[in-house]
Parts: sequence; C-alpha cells; structure tokens
Amino acid sequence: MKRLPRRSTPAVLVALAVLAVCVLVTVVSVQQALGLASWIDTRAVFGALHDTRWTDPVAVLAAVTCVVLGVVLLLCALLPGAPTVLPLRDDDPDTDRAVDSGMTRRSLRRALRTAASSVDGVTTAAIALKRRAVTATVTTDRTTTAGLADAVRAAVGQRLDRLGPATRPTVAVRLKARRAR
Repeated sequence: MKRLPRRSTPAVLVALAVLAVCVLVTVVSVQQALGLASWIDTRAVFGALHDTRWTDPVAVLAAVTCVVLGVVLLLCALLPGAPTVLPLRDDDPDTDRAVDSGMTRRSLRRALRTAASSVDGVTTAAIALKRRAVTATVTTDRTTTAGLADAVRAAVGQRLDRLGPATRPTVAVRLKARRAR
C-alpha cells in the first residue's frame, strides 16, 4: 500500500492560468459583440503578432519559456513523489492473505519524534524522513553528551521495530548541544 501525492499545486496553477485566459477572451468577445470599448485592442495585438518573425528575440524567448514550462509540468506529472502512506509489514502467520496496512508520513514522524524526545536529556527533537533513512536531530542542555546519540538511536530503532515498516530505514542522529550562557 503506497499512496503517492496528488500534485495538486501544479494542477491548480495550470487551471488558474487557463481560467484567466478564458475569462479574458470571453470578456473581450462580449465587449466586441455589444459594441463596447474593449479592454484589449485586438487589431493592435493581431497586427503585432503578424509582424513578429520567428527569429525575433521576443518570439524565441516566449517559445523557450513555453517549452521549459511544459517540460516542468510533464516531469511533475510523470515522476513519482514521496509516498504519503508508508506500507507496514504483515507479521501475522495465522492469516492466509496479506493484510494491507499503512501509516502516514506525518504519523511516523510524530511517533519517532516522541520516542526521541522521551530519552533523558533531550530537550527538543526533530525527525526528517527520507526514502531509506531517518535522521533525528536532537538538542540537549547537557554539557557532556556522551552516549546520548546512542540512546536516541536505540529509542528510535525500538519504535521502528514496534511499528514495523515494510522496509526498515537506517537511523542517523545529529546532536546539538546548547552552550552555557
């Protein structure tokens, strides 16, 4: 069970751009049909477009911009993002079929942050999830930090073992000691 992000931001941006162009064309068309003064002088726009050559810098820049924007949107649509739901392993030997279960990245991050914060001496904890690694960044008020990183690594590892992700990530710990003032 892997759920991927919906890529809604690029879709909303494209929809808003298309909507703006459609509204502009509709308003100008209605204004011309009713004989009102138009927002845009269409004769001037079409005349400028007719006089523009393909080798003009403005035309080349517009074409390059459209190509780059199209490639970026195509890559957003085709490349998978980070999964929003991470699959959990099925350890039940009594079942004939595998049970599909998962955990959101937010829930996993919260559970691991709680485990890291529960270690004695940790003031604050932050968790960064990558595809195959978990990085716990912890701060402490202790002057000697010997063994604290190992204790955090063990606590986060135990919580990972209890949660049971399908692929267990490696655990890295970054320790920040606050200096005495």
